[in-house]
Amino acid sequence: MPSLAAAQTEGAPVPPIGDPVASAKLAADVGRDTTTSSSDTAQDVVVTGTRIVRPNNRSAAPIVTTTAFDIAAQGATTIEEVVNRLPQVQVNSEQNFSDSEGRQRIKLRSLGYERTLMLIDGLRIGLPNTVDVGIIPNALVERIDVLTGGASSVYGSDAVSGVVNFILKKNFEGIRIDANYSFFNHDNGRNAVTDAAARAGFNSPNGLTNDGARSDISLAAGTNLFDGRVNFTSFINYRQSNLVKLGDRSTATCEVTQSANNAPLGCNRASFTPAGTIIPQSGPRAGQQLVNNPNGDGTFIPINSGPSGASANPYDDHAFQRPFERVNVGGFLTAEISKDIELYANALFYRDKSNNTILNRTYNFGAFGSDPYRVNCDNPFLSASQASDLCGANAGVAGQYAPIDVRYRFDGLPLVQQKFTNEGYRIVAGLRGKGLNDVWTYDVAAMISRARLDTIDVPLAPFANVNRSLDVVNVGGVPTCRSVVNGTDPNCVPFNAFVPFNKDQATNDYLYGAASGGISTRIPRLLQFLATTSGDLGKYGITSPFAEQGVAVALGAEYREEMERTIVNEIYIENNGGQNQRVTQNIFEANAEIQAPLVENQSWTRLLQFNGGYRVSKYNRLENRFTTWKVEGLWSPIEDITFRASYNKAQAAPGVGAAAGAANVFWNQGFYADPCAPRVNSANPNGPRLAPAYSAAQCANTGLPANLYGSTTLICPDDRCTVREGGFNLTPETAYTKTFGVVLRPRFIPGLVVSVDRWLIDLEDQLVFLQPQDIINECLTTGLEYFCRGIVRNPGTGTLSSSPATSPSTGWVARGSSNGYKEQSYGWDFQGQYNVGLGNVGSLDVSFNGTLMTRNGGQASPAAIRRNCTGYYGAGCGESLPRWQHQMRVTWFAPERIANVSVNWRHRGAMPLTFYAPADTGIPVQDESQRRDQYPGIDAYNWIDVALGFDISKRMTFRIAANNLFDRDPPLVPDSRAKIGLLRGNTIMGYDLLGRQIVAGVSLKL
Repeated sequence: MPSLAAAQTEGAPVPPIGDPVASAKLAADVGRDTTTSSSDTAQDVVVTGTRIVRPNNRSAAPIVTTTAFDIAAQGATTIEEVVNRLPQVQVNSEQNFSDSEGRQRIKLRSLGYERTLMLIDGLRIGLPNTVDVGIIPNALVERIDVLTGGASSVYGSDAVSGVVNFILKKNFEGIRIDANYSFFNHDNGRNAVTDAAARAGFNSPNGLTNDGARSDISLAAGTNLFDGRVNFTSFINYRQSNLVKLGDRSTATCEVTQSANNAPLGCNRASFTPAGTIIPQSGPRAGQQLVNNPNGDGTFIPINSGPSGASANPYDDHAFQRPFERVNVGGFLTAEISKDIELYANALFYRDKSNNTILNRTYNFGAFGSDPYRVNCDNPFLSASQASDLCGANAGVAGQYAPIDVRYRFDGLPLVQQKFTNEGYRIVAGLRGKGLNDVWTYDVAAMISRARLDTIDVPLAPFANVNRSLDVVNVGGVPTCRSVVNGTDPNCVPFNAFVPFNKDQATNDYLYGAASGGISTRIPRLLQFLATTSGDLGKYGITSPFAEQGVAVALGAEYREEMERTIVNEIYIENNGGQNQRVTQNIFEANAEIQAPLVENQSWTRLLQFNGGYRVSKYNRLENRFTTWKVEGLWSPIEDITFRASYNKAQAAPGVGAAAGAANVFWNQGFYADPCAPRVNSANPNGPRLAPAYSAAQCANTGLPANLYGSTTLICPDDRCTVREGGFNLTPETAYTKTFGVVLRPRFIPGLVVSVDRWLIDLEDQLVFLQPQDIINECLTTGLEYFCRGIVRNPGTGTLSSSPATSPSTGWVARGSSNGYKEQSYGWDFQGQYNVGLGNVGSLDVSFNGTLMTRNGGQASPAAIRRNCTGYYGAGCGESLPRWQHQMRVTWFAPERIANVSVNWRHRGAMPLTFYAPADTGIPVQDESQRRDQYPGIDAYNWIDVALGFDISKRMTFRIAANNLFDRDPPLVPDSRAKIGLLRGNTIMGYDLLGRQIVAGVSLKL
């Protein structure tokens, strides 16, 4: 085979996929033999961003393509790892980190999952926001096209920030096996977190470790029948990942906080301890957090007072990488019924199991209501000292009880697990072909996608069981539950909560009894029926007098039915609220597209083309229709330069899940503390609390009377105040996207294609998901009613704590989907591809993809200041995105492509903390107490990845790679959970969290 550069010089056909840089990148894969698929011929290539079928399709919006070679060189186990490297994508890792269900979703331009439409071969994967792109095995992907900006006129609702289109390999002949194995090779060194952990009495890992193994193996087989008129291809894929705990990395030994500027880092410590935490509710030590002295002398000492076991890390066993197992199976069928009719069908199925490990412990009584546990004052497990501390003058007196809280960690007994099972299928069938003298093509397809998402919560030791096990009397010298003596509960096992390090399995079994965790099941389903026809009207003479190609059009009609069903058992309702429900939504749409070459190959202009599109959508849950459209243009004054521009309107109606979530109101315990209450001093958690971080005037914005500011009565149990889920009314959102750019293909540098594109997305009435921290922080700092409406304090007391089981009307902060005001995402995309032959030493491919963000933010209300979070993270901006990020891959191929060496350079720009943002960003000014001069932000980061591939034989290829070759630690972000939520690992997403990754892979064709 000639070199790629020679092939281009000789005019060899390159599969057109719309974007010149993307097409050149795909062409660079020609000859790499990364697939046995026959679907990369020009007539079979799927063009992202249009339904018009014609040769030489040209896109007026930039398309970023990730090829099969990129995926193989990275050695990724999940699809989200692949797309996370794209600078157009806000990094997400739901398959791995501990605060997720294990589903994989994609978020373009930091505009939310719901605004990114995910497709497989041009059809929707499933119901928006319940999609799991893990249904797609990596080895089955031919390429991934990312079209950023609105595309609703082509694909319908939800394509607001863009489209991610997975083009799959199909039409195999033979057998192919692909396998990858990877692990992390990381050096745990001393750092500021290990120093804080040492002060807190926690151990830290040290030295080189190998962990976090992942496996990915696929088997694909295909055959042609009836002289090649029928092809059947099937595959099976297995993926698994081993657990890496937060405590396995020295950067995450404990969750660090910084109480004030330049204060030493402190570790968050749990109120549950292996020595056993006892909090008297009355008596001489009422309200004090005490633990059983770890030396076993029968006394209480203050929590976190020094001895091992008197303090604990609340996140010891939370996952940095969750264990999971995933199986994917599927098949593809194509059958040529006649010259003009082809039947096609495919089916994909997946099943994923994962879990979050949770400490084995009792729950504080506040999890069940306001009644405390009670211990009898003559309990034989109590020492004289302990009885006196709890009961005072009633110590040892029969019939007297002391109210207490018990927070006991059963270290040494098996961990409990929050379990997730995600499974689903997607089936497509259709007919396509040509007609009317090959002027028109048609495609009629039906798709059903259904998933089942099970969440099995950890069981709670029932309040009654704990209470009965604490009521113990002496029977013949044997401590025995009173309920056994009086016959009310013959199975009761005494709980010695007053001895350190209780590891009695019988007690643990009784406390949990036959209790099971609450089970919540979501069953989303999407039906899609799509009919499109595309015609070249040039065959009818409808052609510009200055063009060679005629006007082309596409007409389409679409029907979708969205359904989401929620099933919750009684235990789940008791613990979390919620209800069983089934909701549906129907959508009818019709659309039209046009491509009109006005000038082609003239001496004064090489190309001038107009594209347009229009769609009408009707949702049965909305009163009126809404329309979307696009207007595009391309102009090439000479062969070397092409200017392109587009302007489109995209809309997204509330999905059936979001609409149901807004209407289904329930309550649960949150993970935030009242910001107007005294706060824990992380440097001395057992000492006096500090004054609130916010002023009395700011707290007044939340509805707090001035006389209650800083009152200890505002402290929520365990600093976990109540959350109301849902309750906001929702309306559709609209986005206007403008893109304009230039593509350069200089003839004096053969093989080079460069594009520069400016994009501006203006979103109105955006659908946002508001977390309690968002509502609280914004209300405190801005006082806007849009946020403050979500904070409802209890009258009189001013507290934000109510029993979730009572469906309270007051005493909570809201959480859920709501319409905002405006959001903007502006920036520049830079792409480049350089394919050059090197004669006898092979060939060189260089691929570049970079994004310069200029605006990421918006206005929460008409009265709010426009906020630009670009390049900043923290309060008011969350994770945000860096101003600049890129990746550049340079690959050398040996002659005949028998070997290759690929080096990938990834870069993320620096990101200061929002406290340091200048006034012109519109980011609210924060109180001076939020200054953090030791940790003012994140430095610029660079990573180098290296991959080597070579052919062992004509049928076997071996690959080895090292990602994050120099094992760079992620950035340290104290108070990361308070600033951005979720991740407890003292960092944020977007960085390699676990260190250097070593990957080995093999492909075998039989």
